[in-house]
Amino acid sequence: MSTVVAKVDATPSSNFRRSLRARWSQYQRTWYFLRRNTLAMVGLIILLLFAAAFVYGVTYPASTSDPTQYCASNGPVPVGEANPCYLNPNTVCTYPQGSVSPGPGCYQTPTQYPNFIAPTASIAPLATGAFPFGSLVYPSSDLNPSDPFFYNTYTMLVKGTVNSIGLSVVIVGVGAIVGLVLGALSGYFGGWIDEIVMRVTDIFLSVPGILLVIGVIIVGKSLGWVDFNTTLALIAVAFIIVWWPFYARIVRSQALVVREQRYVEAARASGSSNGRILRKHIIPNSVYPVFVQMSLDVGSIPLLLAAITFIGFVLFPYPLIPEWGSVAAAGASLLTSIFLNCSAGAQCIIPWWQILFPGLAIFFFAISVNFFADGLRDALDPRLRR
Repeated sequence: MSTVVAKVDATPSSNFRRSLRARWSQYQRTWYFLRRNTLAMVGLIILLLFAAAFVYGVTYPASTSDPTQYCASNGPVPVGEANPCYLNPNTVCTYPQGSVSPGPGCYQTPTQYPNFIAPTASIAPLATGAFPFGSLVYPSSDLNPSDPFFYNTYTMLVKGTVNSIGLSVVIVGVGAIVGLVLGALSGYFGGWIDEIVMRVTDIFLSVPGILLVIGVIIVGKSLGWVDFNTTLALIAVAFIIVWWPFYARIVRSQALVVREQRYVEAARASGSSNGRILRKHIIPNSVYPVFVQMSLDVGSIPLLLAAITFIGFVLFPYPLIPEWGSVAAAGASLLTSIFLNCSAGAQCIIPWWQILFPGLAIFFFAISVNFFADGLRDALDPRLRR
């Protein structure tokens, strides 16, 4: 009687291939449950559109120092005649309401609001001053005819996609990673590690986030860090400092539950190191609430920047920058002076486009991340799969 001995291929390459196949099978199963969630798919589609807009915004030809400023010319100007806009390459032809258009491609503006251009159906050529989303005026010089500069809302939204999404992803992503690591260590080890991490967390939670951001910017400006990119970095660092404690508390509470599970006890009994238990068991099973919190937080960054801008604090080297929250705040701040003029009997025109378009961008970005993150949490967590 012959005995058949099965050969077991235990080479490193075969183990690696089996690991890849198992991981790929897990990804396919996650995708199966994810695509069954209608809202998650809607969120994913909208996020892909925002990703395309982000790439378009990166390649969009606009200067960083003054990306969207134009100058109203009130019609063609003969050579040699004094006009502050004549030598401006971004001059846009405008004419006041009630007068005859000086030529094709000119935009009509209200008599008392020479900087207002309502949204138009024209989208080309953008380089010569088409404003498909209207013009945007900063409140400090909104109704002054001697200051005819205004901003292209379309360009603000395009470049604002890069700044708003970039800031939101960096702040929430880094804050979540820091909080996840510290919260997992605190909940798993307990003792003096837990005490130190939680007390530091309490200290940071006691500091109002907006005040810390303003304080960091003031310190940065006092040290001469006033360029655009440095200011963006300062804002990101300030928000990360006040953002990670929320994630640390969430993950710690989850880790306290997970560390008492039987599979963690089995891992300890089998001789697994603390690092392996953290990587394979504690962190993966504590991460699901983080997705939900991230989906709620990622849309709040532009809103917080809008709040800081709305109360009158200039975050950046110049008043108006291409960022959704700042653009919406500028439009909202403009309404005060407009309502005062309306009550005095002046022509009343509400620049709704200055608030609507950036507001819609913030809304759709926040809701799409919320839908996708909620569906991804359900697909990753076996307890929530339906």
